Amino acid sequence: MPLTTTGELITRAATARSAVASFNVITLEHVEAVIAGAESVPAPVVLQVSENAVMFHGGQLFPLARAAVAAAELAAVPVALHLDHVQSETLLHQAAEAGFSSVMYDAARLPYAENLAATRAAVDRAHSQGLWIEAELGQIGGKNGRPPLDAHAPGARTDPDEARAFVADSGVDALAVAIGSAHAMTTRTATLDHALLKQLSAALDVPLVLHGSSGVPDGELTAAVAGGITKVNIGTALNIALTGAIREFLADRPEAVDPRGYLTVAREAMTRAVARTLQTLGATTA
Repeated sequence: MPLTTTGELITRAATARSAVASFNVITLEHVEAVIAGAESVPAPVVLQVSENAVMFHGGQLFPLARAAVAAAELAAVPVALHLDHVQSETLLHQAAEAGFSSVMYDAARLPYAENLAATRAAVDRAHSQGLWIEAELGQIGGKNGRPPLDAHAPGARTDPDEARAFVADSGVDALAVAIGSAHAMTTRTATLDHALLKQLSAALDVPLVLHGSSGVPDGELTAAVAGGITKVNIGTALNIALTGAIREFLADRPEAVDPRGYLTVAREAMTRAVARTLQTLGATTA
């Protein structure tokens, strides 16, 4: 079916008090697995390409993006494309042409005033191209001379009052909040601050996003969605499934040289991981 937009999927999820899953994809096998897993549920899904993934592909956005668009157009469920953790102005300029309907612009490393100015400029540029835009706010620096604290650093939390001001002044369409999850976790041991999430949900009138969801247990994810999270980002969980399947395949077949064998089982493992996550979130096409 034709590509849908991230904004449309988020709006539907918010109305249904559910969440959209956004999976980071690095290879074509990731793309195929995410779509296959979504079709098996069935549920809508977002294919998410990070700036790091683009750098892995030689800094070229279009090859992976065009493959993702082609796969999405063959899907039996709604699929949107999202460009994640963008710092590069070049990528921001290319996003709409490459088929993305949304971007996450990441200036959280900067002091608050610079972060806000850069995000405001990115919002203006994105909106002029019809792009939905997400930002991230952890713990703002500048207090007592402290630098900004990364949103995924231990103990980082998003302050509701600061978040309200940031959203109003920047014009972003969604905000990723720091409530206890972290990027690249390989164990599902994160404990979320649900009291803070409740405050953030009450303070903000834009959808809330949870990054680092691979490290969040099922019960915590379910509670986060009930508490107001509308977009859930997953990346490492797919890579754990992919790598584990390949290791097992090659351990049993040390003579194997054809990548199609181990990439097939890797894709199947990622497909199962996608389906499990969507079922946990209660995502459906209804």
